[in-house]
Amino acid sequence: MADELDPTPYDALLLLSFGGPEGPDDVVPFLENVTAGRGIPRERLKEVGQHYFLFGGVSPINAQNREFLAALRADFAAHGLGLPVYWGNRNWAPYLTDTLRAMADDGHRRILTLATSAYASYSGCRQYRENLADALAALEAEGRPRLEIDKLRHYFNHPGFVRPMVDAVLAALDELPADVRDRAHLAFTTHSIPLTAADTSGPVERHGDGGAYVAEHLDVATVVADAVREATGVDRPWRLVYQSRSGAPHIPWLEPDICDHLQDEHAAGAPAVVMVPIGFVSDHMEVKYDLDTEATAKAAELGLPVARAATVGADPRFVAGIRELVLERATAERGAPVERCALGALGPSHDVCPVGCCPARTPRPAAAGRD
Repeated sequence: MADELDPTPYDALLLLSFGGPEGPDDVVPFLENVTAGRGIPRERLKEVGQHYFLFGGVSPINAQNREFLAALRADFAAHGLGLPVYWGNRNWAPYLTDTLRAMADDGHRRILTLATSAYASYSGCRQYRENLADALAALEAEGRPRLEIDKLRHYFNHPGFVRPMVDAVLAALDELPADVRDRAHLAFTTHSIPLTAADTSGPVERHGDGGAYVAEHLDVATVVADAVREATGVDRPWRLVYQSRSGAPHIPWLEPDICDHLQDEHAAGAPAVVMVPIGFVSDHMEVKYDLDTEATAKAAELGLPVARAATVGADPRFVAGIRELVLERATAERGAPVERCALGALGPSHDVCPVGCCPARTPRPAAAGRD
């Protein structure tokens, strides 16, 4: 049992997330961090920030990360896994560089990173790796000890991520009127990204026609839809759709948008829709606004009954799944045989991102990968 709970060679886990404002005065500075280098005027950022102002200027993501962090620590302690867990953000406090500085000062040298993004894409993986490289360079410039950082594999198809989603869909179906429940459609939704980013997501051999990003989402949606059919005895139509587009109108992004999809389904005679945010780990702003506010308002306008499935958040099965992934990676790093859990047809993802995986338009240094 001791070997099974051995995190060696790692001496700490880093929870790495996006970050979000925690009050009205934080909104524009936060958006300036998110859009740094794009030259977007402050007045435009104030307009974009209206989504946050509707919720008092507070993004739910930091509170959700605190809950998840506490759940991870409690789970590790309950199972005798002596691995301290830290938290750092890309765009707001606690900032990644500050967290790595604290980890170095606490004596940690070999760090495993868990990013709050389950799928392969530039913004969901490579960009976090670039952030890690930037932070490491800053610490090196300060003369601090060298840190070695790895990143957990993509967990989109791990049972700890998938099974809570199945239960969430079943619970959402129960929220619909009984007379439309069995005929409800499932709209699996995730963040839209530019087609060029989708096509180059994942390892080079997966590039093209949506790349790994679309393939991974379709694989998970298939598993969830099949499990819901088995649990209910009803084969419901489903589709992968997208939300939260933020790019220039002339640049092609993944479609259809969730609101357009609701309109099309209503026109085609769908009696109800369950929105399933399989692309998101927690109920942060893009779930609370884009689905619970905007898409739900669109459905009400159409007279279309909708329900929204919960994200996995701090579900104990997801927390346990992260523990399993940490021990899986530690075992592999020690060169011992390891069983890798994965549902669906794609199998477990790679441990180390290969050369050319989810490339940026402008090459930048990245940590925790081959390039």
